[in-house]
Amino acid sequence: MGKNKLQRFAENKTFPHFFEPTRDELLKGRFPLRGKWRSDFFKNDRPLVLELGCGKGDYTVALARRFPDRNFIGIDIKGARMWRGAKTALEEGLPNVAFLRMQIELIDKAFAPGEVNEIWLTFPDPQMKYKRTKHRLTNPAFLERYRRILVPEHEIHLKTDSEFLYGYTLGILEASGHDILYAHHDIYNNRHAPPLATEIQTFYEQKWLDEGKKITYLRFRLRPDA
Repeated sequence: MGKNKLQRFAENKTFPHFFEPTRDELLKGRFPLRGKWRSDFFKNDRPLVLELGCGKGDYTVALARRFPDRNFIGIDIKGARMWRGAKTALEEGLPNVAFLRMQIELIDKAFAPGEVNEIWLTFPDPQMKYKRTKHRLTNPAFLERYRRILVPEHEIHLKTDSEFLYGYTLGILEASGHDILYAHHDIYNNRHAPPLATEIQTFYEQKWLDEGKKITYLRFRLRPDA
């Protein structure tokens, strides 16, 4: 492991808004912020928004700047990448940002039923091989985990450069009767694209746009009885 990565891991531990519960802590129900993110960390009752697979936290930080009346948590397993977003949020004094290093498959162990208002999935790994289907962040098992922690009137956003993942997710949503609120396979060539889908760009998104790649976007709501 590189020296720079080790330094970032060490600095993450000093950040007051960076959390790294162990797998055992989550599975045994010992994570103290589950169900108490608003009361015990953010100290308010504002809507809670998650960015799953947040990477460097580009969207988490940008959304927090734009919506100071909401709370945002970036979640990923790669702590060295998350360091950048956590560092930026601290330097800018953003009080409505936190970062949580954990495996997304345990998301319902870190948040209580109905605790989350909105989820962003920004450029997750499409996991194209068939044997990797269970790791796709929009497969039915993951959608069920999200449903457990979301309030009824929620929204989930998927933004990806993978037309494969876009098509796969669209098929899952249509087959299950979930509410598709917006869908487009090339948002930068669609004048009706929602502003948040185009006005905020991740580092890699800018790179892909420079290469001429299309960016897809889905906004949907899960059926409560699905």
